[in-house]
Amino acid sequence: MTHLSDIEIARKNTMVKIDEISSKIGIEDKSLNRFGQNIAKIDINNIDGLEAKPNGNLVLVTAISPTPAGEGKTTTSVGLSDALNLIGKKSIVCLREPSLGPCFGVKGGAAGGGYAQVVPMEKINLHFTGDFHAITAAHNLLASLLDNHIYWGNELGIDIRRVAWGRVVDLNDRALRSININLGGVANGFPREDKFDITVASEVMAIFCLATSLKDLQEKIGNIIVGYTRDRKEIYAKDLNADGAMTTLLKDAFMPNLVQTLEKNPAFIHGGPFANIAHGCNSLVATQTALKLSDFVVTEAGFGADLGAEKFLDIKCRKGNLNPKIVVIVATVRALKMHGGVDKKDLKGENVEAVTAGLANLKQHIANIKKFNVPVAVAINHFVLDTDAELKVISNCCDELGVKSFNCKHWAEGGAGATELAKHVSEVAENNQEKIQHLYPDDITLWEKMRKIAQEIYGAEDIIADQKIRSQFDDLQKKYGHYPICVAKTQYSFSSDPDLKGAPKGHMVPIREVRIASGAEFLVVVCDKIMTMPGLPRVPAANSIFLNDKGEIEGLF
Repeated sequence: MTHLSDIEIARKNTMVKIDEISSKIGIEDKSLNRFGQNIAKIDINNIDGLEAKPNGNLVLVTAISPTPAGEGKTTTSVGLSDALNLIGKKSIVCLREPSLGPCFGVKGGAAGGGYAQVVPMEKINLHFTGDFHAITAAHNLLASLLDNHIYWGNELGIDIRRVAWGRVVDLNDRALRSININLGGVANGFPREDKFDITVASEVMAIFCLATSLKDLQEKIGNIIVGYTRDRKEIYAKDLNADGAMTTLLKDAFMPNLVQTLEKNPAFIHGGPFANIAHGCNSLVATQTALKLSDFVVTEAGFGADLGAEKFLDIKCRKGNLNPKIVVIVATVRALKMHGGVDKKDLKGENVEAVTAGLANLKQHIANIKKFNVPVAVAINHFVLDTDAELKVISNCCDELGVKSFNCKHWAEGGAGATELAKHVSEVAENNQEKIQHLYPDDITLWEKMRKIAQEIYGAEDIIADQKIRSQFDDLQKKYGHYPICVAKTQYSFSSDPDLKGAPKGHMVPIREVRIASGAEFLVVVCDKIMTMPGLPRVPAANSIFLNDKGEIEGLF
């Protein structure tokens, strides 16, 4: 068992040149745009015969409702992909890019852990290939064009009280949540209120991760609603002629990023919308490309299965015509104890009763995924203090539900620690001829779609909203009734109350706000006090990040 930190493990690893990784999946030199020796962007338009290739098997990794104890979706995704390669399958792992906000805030980096990591992790967690900066620039270009249009006479008649497009930055900064702009007199424009969101909450990010081509990207960007006239007519980005310039800024960013795992296997890391605000998955273009280049694609969806997996299956799979062959739900003994009522500081001792109580959360997630007509497996992300009795109660529960569970040690052993899971995943995936069933059809009302998610996924009795919200649903139904629902709520509970652990039943889900994402083509239903611009904690992670005497980054993990 290793006692090295994640960063120490990563630094002891010797990376191979990115050309060696690309050659494993048949990508030629002409399709690579290199960022140094270990990172490259893939020019998918320059890969011969890509569209004619058959699709590999898509594997989704999700998890139980997250707790401060940690679950390890990214670590498990990397470990499973390494394990698939170890048993002779050609596998690519597809992950989201980390946001700078959480890196310098509470969460820290997001490149896996232990011996199941993607590298070079410092670059991945910081500026990487500049994709998020490009998305930030594209978003803010639209904001500046909007204010410039108003300054020069406002030909479109935009009501400055109904501007719907703010600004973004990829950092946690609560001071920017509500601001005043255009101050300083006539030369600077018309004063108005504005706001900043974090870049990963931008609709541009959601569009970036759902577009299938640059042409599709531009069309979706053009359909962003930036504001309204006094008589409530919608004003779009294309009305400001912003879509062409914004797409130009995103041209290179739109190419998927190729890196490697510690075991020298390919990894695509591209895009990164928040899962409790947007749909929480890596880019569709990266997933679709990986499916053409490998036998297996292992991808993850953010937070618990009630958020990330539901959105992956109902939004991303619907938009991209994807058909996952199996879903792996990640759980830990520690997290199940917390769902069973144990405080984080009391997790070290054996507590079979708490694990048993916490299994209600896992059971609900398993039942939810089965509604999509996709097979389920459970990966227990092993911690050294897990006891045989605690692990046994989890495996017994899964056996009773007809679901295979595996005690996975990829954190300590890399791919070798997840080979039994890999064998099961490959067998099920290769024999599964079923098609995914979405939770709801396109043609029921937006209100009924939301109700179905609340009742069938969250275990709620019903949804509630005031008359103003109900009227908004009715108005949006006329033009956007075919859109899927993207729920914004707490990730810590099936309910909208983060303190309700386990699997609460019979609660009401209050709808506080609805936002139409006409470019991304979904309706955001806000069911909680969701911050689109997070703040820093009392002691930010940034306080412990520095360069040592060798010029190496310390404290990022």
